[in-house]
Amino acid sequence: MTFDINTIIYILEIIVGGLLVGVGVHFVPVGGAPAAMAQATGIGTGTVQLAAGSGLTGLLSAGLMMSVTDNLWAILATGAVGAMIMIDATMLAGSWIYAYAVGAPFASAKVNYDPITGFSQPPYVAPGTVGQGIPTVCFVSGTIGAAMGGLGGAMIYYPLVQINGNPAMSAIFAIGIFFVDAVLASWNIQGTIEGFHDPKFKKWPNAFKSCLVATAILAVVAVLITPIGGV
Repeated sequence: MTFDINTIIYILEIIVGGLLVGVGVHFVPVGGAPAAMAQATGIGTGTVQLAAGSGLTGLLSAGLMMSVTDNLWAILATGAVGAMIMIDATMLAGSWIYAYAVGAPFASAKVNYDPITGFSQPPYVAPGTVGQGIPTVCFVSGTIGAAMGGLGGAMIYYPLVQINGNPAMSAIFAIGIFFVDAVLASWNIQGTIEGFHDPKFKKWPNAFKSCLVATAILAVVAVLITPIGGV
């Protein structure tokens, strides 16, 4: 394949998509194992799972929309909304468990007042924990991160399908890119993060740089190799 203007545009779309997946997870409240034990805020699973999950949901949603229209904006919007629904449903289900099964109030240990509601947080942080549940600011931040991840997933998947016309081959390469960016984001976060109000959020430029380099390389490889599996 020659690097004409369309090919360059496809590569840029994939790069932007990878950056959205990698940076977007910094918005999602990742609680990991501590959250599963009600000792930290956020979703009780890891960064990689949440980053890849939002990207994959965006990919699936975009693929469904691509079966009925070739309108790029509709495809991208569907990817973003699909991921938002997935992450929001996960956060909501986790909140029900915290509230009605564990009996723990939602509280952030990273701020004294919830940036969204203004409610005081320290009185509700259980001793021996770094917060618990998914406070309002975490939910809002997670929704933003999900939209970025889903949009990124759609932006990676769409150009690959345009190149080779093979949804399965495109999905395989897109999933690979998701996981690379997800692992880079995970190393950058190093554990749990509550959202855009967390001090760790300021580390996102590091993930941006590493994901930029990695995704650029993967984008060139994907664009050159996927036509082999085209139909």
